[in-house]
Parts: sequence; structure tokens; C-alpha cells
Amino acid sequence: MNWNLIKPYLFPFVFVIIVSFFVFINFKENLFTQSVEMNEYEEVVLAQPASSEDLSMKDETYYVDVKGSVEKPGIYQANSDDRVNDLIKKAGGFSASADVNQVNLAQRVFDEMVIYVPEEGDLEEPNYTDQVTGKTKIRINFASQEEVEQLQGIGPSKASAIIQYREENGPFQTIEDLLNVSGVGEKTLDNMRENIIIP
Repeated sequence: MNWNLIKPYLFPFVFVIIVSFFVFINFKENLFTQSVEMNEYEEVVLAQPASSEDLSMKDETYYVDVKGSVEKPGIYQANSDDRVNDLIKKAGGFSASADVNQVNLAQRVFDEMVIYVPEEGDLEEPNYTDQVTGKTKIRINFASQEEVEQLQGIGPSKASAIIQYREENGPFQTIEDLLNVSGVGEKTLDNMRENIIIP
């Protein structure tokens, strides 16, 4: 072996080996440090209590009005996790005449919600004939999409909005409650006022 030929390359080779060793050691230390810092961060995050906002939302008290064919109609307290089924139970359950098929028991409740349980047959005769004027009035709380569209100034989109509002907020308590429906203004309400009845 000719050392004179090897000597010029020996020092650079050894130098590269040494540098690589220290780079490797430094890399492992950085990786370990990052891992420790990440674990500490996760522990801190997990240890943090729920914010006051989260707790207030979880503990928020609602008041729900349960009406219609239940054993004990009235206003009941609820929370954000309650469903319609929970409030029906608080009201003593359905009465014998209740039409349970018209109630969405899985719906989540909200503050000031009205849960109305109709009696069986309520949808069979949705209209009402005024004995004085002889005019047929629409029972807006039970009318179908097609029947609502028969009202003056009400097309498919407004009829759909009325049905949706009724399903989400419960039956209309007064005729003026229809003003809460998107697209229904004073003029529209005046046009159909004489042709609807509540309940």
C-alpha cells in the first residue's frame, strides 16, 4: 500500500467523519428537545379548564313552552343538550289524543321555543268556514304548502318560508307572528289577514 498516495485523502476523510458525527449528535438532541416541548405543550392544553364561555353555553338555561296534547302543558326549563322528547317527558308525556307522528322528538330545543302537540285529526280538517261570512279560512298552523299558496300574495317561496318557520318555532300564536317570516311584510299580511285563522 502506498501511503504517499493515501495521505492527501486521509485527513479530509477523517474530517468528514468527525463533522458528520457531531451533526448527527446535534440533530438527535434537537429532535429530543422538540419532542419534549411538544409533550409539555399537549399536557398544558389538556390541563387547561374549559373557558367561561364554554361553561356558560353548557349551563345555559332555556325556557320552553309545551302546549297541546300533553298531560301537563306549561313552561319548562331546559338546557342546550335537551331534545323535544325530553320536554315532552317533563310535561307528563303525550295525552291519549296526541298525534305523535306530527312531532319531531329528535329536534334540539332552544330558548323561547314553543312545542305544540296536535291532536289526531287536526290535519284532516285544516280549513275553517266562517259561519257569518261564509268564507273559508286557512288554519295557518296546520295548512299544507299547497293550501298556504292559495292565500293572496303568497307564492311557493313564501309558503315554504311560512311552513319552515312554523316547523322550527312552533305554531303561530297571533296573526302578527307571521311578520317574523322572511318575505312577509305588513302589506302581504293585510292581504291574507281575512283568510287565515289561528289556531
